[in-house]
Amino acid sequence: MFDLKNILPKIKDILSKELGNRKVFDKDVADALEINHLTFATMKNRGKIPYEEILNFCAKRKISINWLFYDQATRSLEEETEKYANVRYFGDIYASAGGGAFNYEEEHDVITLDPHMVERLGGEREIKNIDSINVLGDSMEPTFKDGDIIFINRTMNDIRKGGVFVVSTPIGLFVKRLSLKSDGTLDLISDNSQYSVESVPMENVEVIGKVVGSMSGM
Repeated sequence: MFDLKNILPKIKDILSKELGNRKVFDKDVADALEINHLTFATMKNRGKIPYEEILNFCAKRKISINWLFYDQATRSLEEETEKYANVRYFGDIYASAGGGAFNYEEEHDVITLDPHMVERLGGEREIKNIDSINVLGDSMEPTFKDGDIIFINRTMNDIRKGGVFVVSTPIGLFVKRLSLKSDGTLDLISDNSQYSVESVPMENVEVIGKVVGSMSGM
């Protein structure tokens, strides 16, 4: 259990440097935390920690709250945090049964991925090129199910290398396997055999990117 008396010396050390390396008293700490002197004295005696005030104190000085409470070095925290990565998640965009164009300016959330998932998607070098959207419908089952989140690498748009791609067409946004025919039309192929192949003129298609991974819906 935390006690104000345990972290008070660290706060005083911080303030001492700010105040010209002089001795710091409890009233100086109370002033820095913007707490009434008598209230602070009572909290100290009871071991009560003014969390909100201390959080503000640390935020203003860019001090790690983990260092203050747990003695965790800032660099070690940065190293752990850097193992994770964020990708944009467009929760209002759906692919497979229509849904319109892919607008990168739309509002989006963020999905935080652990190191294992980052490696599956191509590693740190590729993660900056990846966005995520939802799958709608069952046309790509069993590969992708309705409600799955798919990860799209925007720099991978060479359909000759095979794979599953997200494409924007005049009739909507689709996630399909693609086959370019000699007459300039593009076949949109579903993994679910219950769906027939759809063909569209290649000039009417924008390849958004290749699907490089997926996860169950959030």
